[in-house]
Amino acid sequence: MGNYLVTGAAGFIGARVSALLLEAGHRVVGVDELNDAYDPRLKEHRLEGLRAHDRFRFERADVARPGALAEAAQAHGGGGFDALVNLAARAGVRASVERPALYVAANVSGTLECLELCRTHGIPKLVLASTSSLYGSHNPRPFREDADVSRPLSPYAATKGGAEALAHTYHALHGLDVSVLRFFTVYGPAGRPDMSVFRFVQRIREGRPIRVYGDGSQSRDFTFVDDVARGAVAALRPLGHEVINLGGDEPHAVNELIALLEERLGRKAEIEREPRHPADVPATWADVSKAARLLGWKAEVGFAEGLGRCVDWYEAERAWAADVRTD
Repeated sequence: MGNYLVTGAAGFIGARVSALLLEAGHRVVGVDELNDAYDPRLKEHRLEGLRAHDRFRFERADVARPGALAEAAQAHGGGGFDALVNLAARAGVRASVERPALYVAANVSGTLECLELCRTHGIPKLVLASTSSLYGSHNPRPFREDADVSRPLSPYAATKGGAEALAHTYHALHGLDVSVLRFFTVYGPAGRPDMSVFRFVQRIREGRPIRVYGDGSQSRDFTFVDDVARGAVAALRPLGHEVINLGGDEPHAVNELIALLEERLGRKAEIEREPRHPADVPATWADVSKAARLLGWKAEVGFAEGLGRCVDWYEAERAWAADVRTD
């Protein structure tokens, strides 16, 4: 039985990673600020499932506040963790343009606090969440992990690049085993409401207009949350220092996403067009050969199946999910 510390445990990916670890018989200490970056009801909904496990403990703390993570760890024995999975972050490309300081605090300072905890408490392994946004718009697709990531297009991507650099420094200086996972457009039930899948499901179902930036031809390598969580758990093995893509390896255009949801919901979308945002990249596509080689991982949930699960969850939770703010 392992003992794991998961930051961002009430978040979309963090809750699923925590659940998989618990289902495998491990102990999990989850830490989350429970901020209002989006509707906290979603975070409480995810936490409710985790709290059903007697091997789960939760601490409310802002990992970017100096010492807060160490205090949370101390409350549960002060150490003895097999790994720290850092999934606490401020996410969102467009929002980062408006409030970049929040992203520096959460994504850079927060990562530094995690790294310091590993160093001072002898935690041998860090799994760090990163992003496909680092690849920008200048790299050939599919994106390989050795591509140039020196030209990010948003503060969000830039702060994730900074977190990656800090993690490499702690590997080089202190021998910390680090797996950096670059996620590609994660979606699924109880997902982030600022992302297209949740937003489109809710708005099409409720007869509200959806906003599309550009002509809808832009594509994303959508990756189902269960697949991403499996990859994060697989990355807990000793690897030294590795950067690994986790993506569906099958890009889909926004127009295709809308068409599939219209079919599943039996309703037509009312579309409001906006100019393309300069922080958005035109397309993403992951080369996942490294994940296959090092983790034995590949995405298993197809796009249509994954969207169906999102719709089914929404219908089951519609009494409150219909009121969740999506912009």
